[in-house]
Amino acid sequence: MKSRQRIAMLASACSLALSAPSFAQQTAQSSSDSTTDGEEIIVTATLREASVQDIPVAVTAVSPVALERQGVADVKLLSTITPSFAVQSSQSETGGVGIRIRGVGTTGNNPGLETSVGIFIDGVYQSRPTVAFGELVDIERVEVLRGPQGTLFGRNTSAGAISIVTKKPSLTEFRGFANATYGNYDLFNLQGGVSGPIAENVGFGIAGSWRKRDGVIKSATGATSNDKDRWLLRGQLYFEPSDALSIRILGDYSKIDEKCCDGIILQETGLATQARAAINGLPNTGVTFSGPSALNNLRSNSFQFRNGADQWGISGELNYDFGGAKLTYIGGYRDFESFQTSETGLTSFRMFTQGLGGQAQTPGQPKMGDRIKTLTQELRLQGGALDGKLDWLLGAYYSDEDLSSVQTATLGPDFQRALAAFGIPSPFGAPPALPPNPAFVFTAFGNGGIPVTAAGANAANLFTQSGKSYSIFTHNVFNLTDKLSVTVGARYVDERKEGGFSQLQGSNAACAAAVRAVLTNALPNPALAPLALGNCFPIATPVNLSGPGGIGRASSFLPLVREYSAVFKDDALTYTAQLAYKPNADMLLYGSFSHGFKSGGINLDATAGGLLNSTAVLTTGAAPQFADPRIRSEKVDAYELGLKATFGRINANVALFHMDMTDYQVLEFDGVRFTTFNVPSVKSTGLEVEVFGKLADHFSMNLAGTFLNTRAPNDCAVGAPAAQLATISVFCGNKLNLSPSFSSVAGLTYDGPMGGSGWGLVANVNLQYSDSYRTSQRPVDTNGLPIATDIQENFVKVNARLGFTTPNERFTFEVWGLNLTNEITKRLTGNVPGRGVAGDRARAAFPEEPRTYGITVRTRF
Repeated sequence: MKSRQRIAMLASACSLALSAPSFAQQTAQSSSDSTTDGEEIIVTATLREASVQDIPVAVTAVSPVALERQGVADVKLLSTITPSFAVQSSQSETGGVGIRIRGVGTTGNNPGLETSVGIFIDGVYQSRPTVAFGELVDIERVEVLRGPQGTLFGRNTSAGAISIVTKKPSLTEFRGFANATYGNYDLFNLQGGVSGPIAENVGFGIAGSWRKRDGVIKSATGATSNDKDRWLLRGQLYFEPSDALSIRILGDYSKIDEKCCDGIILQETGLATQARAAINGLPNTGVTFSGPSALNNLRSNSFQFRNGADQWGISGELNYDFGGAKLTYIGGYRDFESFQTSETGLTSFRMFTQGLGGQAQTPGQPKMGDRIKTLTQELRLQGGALDGKLDWLLGAYYSDEDLSSVQTATLGPDFQRALAAFGIPSPFGAPPALPPNPAFVFTAFGNGGIPVTAAGANAANLFTQSGKSYSIFTHNVFNLTDKLSVTVGARYVDERKEGGFSQLQGSNAACAAAVRAVLTNALPNPALAPLALGNCFPIATPVNLSGPGGIGRASSFLPLVREYSAVFKDDALTYTAQLAYKPNADMLLYGSFSHGFKSGGINLDATAGGLLNSTAVLTTGAAPQFADPRIRSEKVDAYELGLKATFGRINANVALFHMDMTDYQVLEFDGVRFTTFNVPSVKSTGLEVEVFGKLADHFSMNLAGTFLNTRAPNDCAVGAPAAQLATISVFCGNKLNLSPSFSSVAGLTYDGPMGGSGWGLVANVNLQYSDSYRTSQRPVDTNGLPIATDIQENFVKVNARLGFTTPNERFTFEVWGLNLTNEITKRLTGNVPGRGVAGDRARAAFPEEPRTYGITVRTRF
């Protein structure tokens, strides 16, 4: 069935292919902008201006026209243009976004670890994806580089890099633009900008954007989620006092304040019955909408989610041409601050709240969110030698980052009852069955016979990390003949991070009673200890609970949260070698090898330094052994063969790649805590094929497909630490999540006159297809069986746009639609906290955008 769908997709795409006058993709090289006859597309994927047809690099470049026609408002939507790119987010778009290229990338929203796909804005590294996920406005182009880019782009690009280049002001003419959009869900989007000369050899530019939209997910409680409310303002000055010297200074400010992101219960646990609710003192099961219908209708059950961010940044670029060499300096500083409020239980019960303003917030708690301050400096010198046969580049890089993350939580009045009703498989009633609400009842054994409620239990945890990175690098192209060239490059990186966890405040009387009951052996049966300790919810547990007899800390005897500090240090040599052969002007063949590196770090989670051998400590008096919160650096060896050919107006490109990754970083979230670990071996093998160009005057097409096999091999756990062997082994022999075997984009654009009326017509239709893929990190549940709802079935999405341009080309009027077939797809699924057991868990999904449509008016002046 899937094979027939792929064939049908390819067949239809040959006659109805993706927009190419506005952009063209190349697997071996890049594409961008218009691909009109003979037009050369210039990119900076090698940190030099070069034609995409002449560089042996896998990169897709996208013009602003393409971004507009595809409805790509931010980086998240680039998957509609390049099938090798994928993004996922969960309960926050300002703190939990993961990017994947060619099926690999770091997932999760743990602030202590950067992504495997580096993002650069005007050459400045953005340390977290959410920092760079603002509006794409007044853009020159976006370049998506696939495969390790560590030699030129540095740290944390083991899977690839995204380079966003904004437009420079003109020194000779004033120009401006304005766009206004209205769409369903009460969407308003305004964009505008103006630039031009303000003095001789001095230009300015200012651009801004505002987008607001109602939420698309509606809850049984009346809350809404996944709305949009964000704006951005960017200003710049450009100086060119001579032909040899140019200086560019940019500053920006942006703000996000949104209701995001609620999860939809895709699978309910069989424990969720009215009888179990009633016996534990609950009026109902807390879930009104669940199952496939809830996903298709975008219906949830929780209270209000909120997240937002304020950030500002300044950067500068200086270029000076000495004649025989060119000096480039790029520096930047960014201050990013986010906030978040989450009703993380995902039901209508008041189980627990994270952040300010929730259903069960503790008065006086600090704001929950991240603060990231980043300084980067880069210096490059590039020139030629040996009568033009050698193009050399030398550089140095420095970054300094300070991060603080506050995470708060408060347990609500329904916490113990809901945990008992839907998180414990045993029956309730008279002995030998458990009593109703056992998490509440068993606290009595540690509190003089009086049960203790968990309502109001809270904690405010502070995580900090400071990091410095130094590197030197070189990248050199040797033209052995006019057809054959060799590229060699290397970068030495030195990293150091210091961080840890400390608690600002914490109180949990129910947990304290449960700990006393366990440590004094007061429970009627030691097997009841896990039920009693269910009150010690990790994100709402104090670190100062006392050990036996009031001596020491309880976290030295039980697996409870404990404060920790750690230092991470590493250095690495990344390198690349490429061989390129251009037999004629219309063909390029190349082969490359790259060794990449992604920095490790510290798991900034309250459970990251917990006790590993509690049983041995309690039964034999063994010395406590605590988990190491650090995670090792990730390394990759990548091999690639590529071909690019031009046949008249049509270009065809093929790239075959294989990646061997060691110590692949995994962040696994079980609904309560993050677990980080390194999988010793992961592999990604694939084929990218793209065909694009002009079918006739004014008609352009593009077809791109990626065949992918990203997996953890059968022996993926060889070399894993004994304590993590069981966790890692479940990945072996399975594909990674978010890695469909085949995905593609295709379409057709007409951009030309509308008869003899003098008006212009733009008609564009685009298709996006994906095979099925797994949406959860783990391939199986803890009972070893797969979870059926964690599979996103194959789908096709259709986007279309129709525009009319006035004879003077001053105004354009467009009608558009995205995901016209309203395919509701999911990128991430996970456990609903405290709801279900192995083999019978409640699972939540975080959906992608539904069908949207609207009208846009554009003007240029």
